[in-house]
Parts: sequence; structure tokens; C-alpha cells
Amino acid sequence: MLKKILLAVVAIVLILVIVVALQPSKFRIARSITISAPPAEVFGQVNDFHEWQEWSPWAKLDPNAKATFEGPGSGVGAVFKWSGNDEVGEGVMTIIESKPSDLIRIRLDFLKPFQDTSEAEFTFKPEGDKTLVTWSMSGENGFVEKAFCLVMNMDKMLGEKFDEGLGNMKTVVERSGDK
Repeated sequence: MLKKILLAVVAIVLILVIVVALQPSKFRIARSITISAPPAEVFGQVNDFHEWQEWSPWAKLDPNAKATFEGPGSGVGAVFKWSGNDEVGEGVMTIIESKPSDLIRIRLDFLKPFQDTSEAEFTFKPEGDKTLVTWSMSGENGFVEKAFCLVMNMDKMLGEKFDEGLGNMKTVVERSGDK
């Protein structure tokens, strides 16, 4: 009887390992919003990390998080380091590509609660007197991340934060345009 139970447990673990191993190793999460402002205005909100405190959904999760800035004030080489509570963790963002009013790529190095590296991208497409902004994040999932994604919907979880951040950005940009 014990042998049958042990074999059943081994079979279940083996099936679980196979299911996890077959999950996609690459991920991409993206959300978009249209903002009533020209691309240059919206671009400035992302290209300067100092502006992020106004619209980033993570800034609201821990108002006491420590933030430091290094390198140039904006554009390629600008660095934002944060350290906060369990909800925001600790990490570093570095702008690695910046094409005015068009594209920003950011390297995200997460340090706590887990170590990982991903890439965020913002694109700005003019639509008449408005701008379509797309915020995406992509990266690689290791075995542990693949297993985590079986029980947590990362697209939904992070996508909701992207939607919130883009909505906040829309409010900030459109409010400043009214002045």
C-alpha cells in the first residue's frame, strides 16, 4: 500500500515538473491608452524618472520607499533605484534607449523579493492631436517563474498595474495641458 502511494506521489510530481517545463519561457505584457497631448509631452513623463512619482502605480504602494537617481537627468543612462516595502521590493531601472517622442527602453533589474531582469518599453504613436502610448514588459521565465505563472496570472496582475499607471499618466499630462 505504501509503495502504491509513493508511486502515485512520484507520478504526480513528475507530471507537474513536465507541465511546468512545457510553459513558455518568454513573456510579454502590454497595455495601451490614448492621451490628449502630443507625443513630446507624454514622452517627457517617461524619459525623466523624476516624473514617475506622479503616475507610477508602485509609488503609491509605498510612499516611504527610498528613491535615488543617478546619471543624466533624463534619457539614456538615467538610473532610478528604489527600495521599499514587500509590495514594491528593491531594484534598479536604467534607460537603455531613448528616441524622442517615439520610444523608450528600460532595463529592469529586480533585487528583492527576487532577482530577475526584464525590459520595459514605451512607445508613443501620434493619432491626430493625441498620442497612443503602449507600455510593455518582456523577459524570460525560469523554472520557478513558470511554476508561479501556473497559479498566478501575471498578465492580469501586472496588466492591471500598467492600466493604472497609464491612467494616472493620462490624468497628469492632460491636467498639465489645461494650465
